[in-house]
Amino acid sequence: MEPQEVLIEPEPLAQLPELTEFFLRFGLNLVIIFVLVRLLYYPMRRNRDFLFTFFLFNIINFLICFLLSSAKLKMGFAFGLFAIFSILRYRTVTVPVREMGYFFISVTLGIINALTGIDSTTGLPLLVSANIIILLVAWIIDHKVRIVHENFKEIVYDRIDLITPENRPAMLEDLRNRTGLQIHRVEFGKIDFFKDTVVTYVFYNDLRNDAEVALSKSEDDD
Repeated sequence: MEPQEVLIEPEPLAQLPELTEFFLRFGLNLVIIFVLVRLLYYPMRRNRDFLFTFFLFNIINFLICFLLSSAKLKMGFAFGLFAIFSILRYRTVTVPVREMGYFFISVTLGIINALTGIDSTTGLPLLVSANIIILLVAWIIDHKVRIVHENFKEIVYDRIDLITPENRPAMLEDLRNRTGLQIHRVEFGKIDFFKDTVVTYVFYNDLRNDAEVALSKSEDDD
């Protein structure tokens, strides 16, 4: 009889003690959320309230997931928790869309860092790689991809003689000279013939979203 070949599979990593695994996961999560919030988000937004919120939600979410991860409903529990956080709304302020994006990233990082298995030879490298990919995507989209926004402003215009269709080019040129904005279209609101004024909504393109800038300034004043 010919000797049979025996395939020797690589042994998985030894089961880490629970306390060691906790500090390993928590340290990784803390480093990743620090890079995301303090180094990617804060230098461009300078909003300390959201800085506190992102850190707090991430850490609390991580602790809840890790401490309850011994339950058999890991996947369902994770999605359920994510759904609960996803329907939360701030009642005192309007949360900009960009901040909501960072908020969901913070929640997601807490979930994957607490529940992803690291008992195999590829578990920990895969977890680290997933965190790095999330950071890279956030950095590229928020810092490197330049998308033009169409902003608008409400202006009370005093040249009511230029609101006729044939004088529209002259009106656009006058608005550009007065505001310094590259206005490409205009819409009319209330027309007051008694005061010779008209409420106009001027639209222009810019790399910034002026609505978010104005909102952040108003929140800082509060």
